[in-house]
Amino acid sequence: MSTALLLFSFPGGGEWILILFAILLLFGGRKIPELMKGIGKGIREFNAAKANIKTEIEDGMKEEKKTEEKEDGKD
Repeated sequence: MSTALLLFSFPGGGEWILILFAILLLFGGRKIPELMKGIGKGIREFNAAKANIKTEIEDGMKEEKKTEEKEDGKD
């Protein structure tokens, strides 16, 4: 069980430096700001979609409660 946990642990300090160096080699210094801009835009769009779905679910729950209250009042 502990070996599986260690298999999926987060990288340490030296590993992050190696990852950043590999990214720099793959994309070059000029492409990194463009890459980060694209990642930021994707995260913003994801968060906006998540907030939109949350409000739709909450609105649906409110409408369901109102419908139930109206039906209870008719009985």
